[in-house]
Amino acid sequence: MSKHERWNTLLELLASTGRLEVDEAASALAVSPATIRRDLDELAEQRLLVRTRGGAVPQGVSYELPLRYKSSRHASEKQRIAAAVADLVHEGEVVGLNGGTTTTEVARALALRFGTGRAETHGASPAPALTVVTNALNIAGELAVRPQIKIVVSGGVARPQTYELVGPLAASVLDEVVLDVVVLGVDGVDPELGVMAHHEDEAAISRLFAEHASRVVVVTDSSKMGRRAFARICGLDRVDVLVTDAAIPAESVRHLTDAGVRVVTV
Repeated sequence: MSKHERWNTLLELLASTGRLEVDEAASALAVSPATIRRDLDELAEQRLLVRTRGGAVPQGVSYELPLRYKSSRHASEKQRIAAAVADLVHEGEVVGLNGGTTTTEVARALALRFGTGRAETHGASPAPALTVVTNALNIAGELAVRPQIKIVVSGGVARPQTYELVGPLAASVLDEVVLDVVVLGVDGVDPELGVMAHHEDEAAISRLFAEHASRVVVVTDSSKMGRRAFARICGLDRVDVLVTDAAIPAESVRHLTDAGVRVVTV
């Protein structure tokens, strides 16, 4: 197991249990306690956790893995979700994408579908196959090399955990655009409160995306169903479609359907 794989596993264990003990982690990863201590020390230096005597606890009250350490979580589910979302988008539409690992997979699926092999039909300046509006720097970077896709990036202050641009500058750009569809990655879906994010600044931008879109598509793996986060994005009445994996509980499907949300499982 490489160091990156160990770190990812350690952060996964910490996120699920709320505390790590060196000996238990060493046994789970089949490495020496000395290796685990070094790993925890290095993760603490990056402020991804807090070292304690004999182990570690999460960094801060609201624990969130940076995007680069979350990318392998539920990876296959997110790729299937992304492929299903790409089928909901039509050529020529304006699509909003907020940040996150699932929406990053959606961006890749859209690039495969709309970003290659399109003939020019309007001379030197063909109409784009797709216009993508995003506040995520990594998504903009991946799609910028696709000439068939027009990229519009909001301004704002970058959050290092998710590469999202937030704040008044991001809001000012989104206030000036009209979207056919927005695809929102979220941190929680609650039957009463709706869809949520861990941070109020990200929730505010996602809320603007939803307000300026004709259709709102929420993408999330089933682990976030029934989970609450700190900041509310919007109610379920604003959501048109939720795309998730087949492990979604039947009760969650019922709540969503009763709220008028179309549920797509993959």
